[in-house]
Amino acid sequence: MATAPGTRWDNAVWRWHFYAGLFCMPFVLWLATTGTIYLWKPQIEAWLERPYDTLAPSGPRASAEAQVKVALAALPGATLHKYQLPQAPGEAARIIVGKDGNETRVYVDPYRLRVLRTEAESERPMRVISDLHGTFRAGNPGSWLVEIAACWTVTMLLTGLYLWWPRRARGLAGVLYPRLRSGKRLFWRDLHAVAGIWVAALALFLISTGLPWAKFWGSYFKDVRAVTGTLDGPQDWPTGARSAMLGDHAEHEGMTMPHAVARGGDLDRVAAAVYPLGIAPPVLLAPPGAKGTEWTVTSDAANRPLRTTITVDGATGALTSRRDFAERHWIDRVVGYGIAAHEGALFGIVNQLLGTLTALLLATLSVSGAVMWWRRRPDGLLGAPVPLSRPRYGPLLIGAVLLLAAAMPLFGATLALAAICDRLLLPRWPAAQRWLGLVPIRA
Repeated sequence: MATAPGTRWDNAVWRWHFYAGLFCMPFVLWLATTGTIYLWKPQIEAWLERPYDTLAPSGPRASAEAQVKVALAALPGATLHKYQLPQAPGEAARIIVGKDGNETRVYVDPYRLRVLRTEAESERPMRVISDLHGTFRAGNPGSWLVEIAACWTVTMLLTGLYLWWPRRARGLAGVLYPRLRSGKRLFWRDLHAVAGIWVAALALFLISTGLPWAKFWGSYFKDVRAVTGTLDGPQDWPTGARSAMLGDHAEHEGMTMPHAVARGGDLDRVAAAVYPLGIAPPVLLAPPGAKGTEWTVTSDAANRPLRTTITVDGATGALTSRRDFAERHWIDRVVGYGIAAHEGALFGIVNQLLGTLTALLLATLSVSGAVMWWRRRPDGLLGAPVPLSRPRYGPLLIGAVLLLAAAMPLFGATLALAAICDRLLLPRWPAAQRWLGLVPIRA
């Protein structure tokens, strides 16, 4: 008896969904957890740094250059990399200095000229969370692994939407909300399907806005822009693992070149010139290159559309250039808006709550999928759906796969690797075929 085409398609899609989901589930849980923590970075950092933001003034505030001297004395041989412009009277000075290829943040009491704390930039709590989220703190190989998981999560979501699409459903139960009184099996199935439909669009948005950070995709994106002539100056987001020295500003000129020893009075002159401009905080002042006199002033605001970069002549305090977010190439602006939304900074607490809800739904999707798999998994087998006869792959499906492979090259590469293993290796390994559920049903 022949198998109906629709049944063959459903079976093939289910198998793709199963394998993609099984691979992605632990990554989704990890990224949802670390991403949720990072979403609340402003509140967490404000709590962690409250001892350095509530200083009692005792006399006049010392000059910025006097504060820098105290910071440099705390790490002999270090050079000034960035001075963070204070925003309130009780705020400690944050001074970032570099030595031996590493950056250290020094907190200085500007009234008593004493060091309150030193902390490696790469070990700051939210920097650690960010690195765990993007690279597992495993360098560029970790970034590649996260990117592969993100690409296959797209496959998991798209195949899940196909399977969820109501064909013979009566009412919205099991489609838009779970049935709670129909037994455990149906409850977990509904919970999985309903969480998936509610989170799919948000999850696809998170993946697309996170890819510019990935080492492979970010470099690929930059190369495409270079070829198409749309590359417009340095990016203000890092790709892959960040070096201990460059931090978040991997391509900012003022942050990458050797720093000159600033002349006396330059930093205070630059700070006095920048204060009236009302640049979105935190504002970082970086000394000029080895042969220049221009300081680079950068807004490091989490809400990237508020960012701006200016240069100021240290000798005169004159503004020599300014480039606001609105003046960047439209592609940079789109990416900037996406990253700000991804980090929960674009529209305040509502953005943070929406991101947290998305992470919770993704975690629900993964946990419910794992429970369903474990409950139906036969002893000693992976528990994959057993394949029926293979459906024909028409030009529409082939075109869609090629389009996804062009948009996400690591998806295409791992898909090709899986196809090679399926055709060349697994036929020679019957035990693995049985365990993976690759033995088809035969009449």
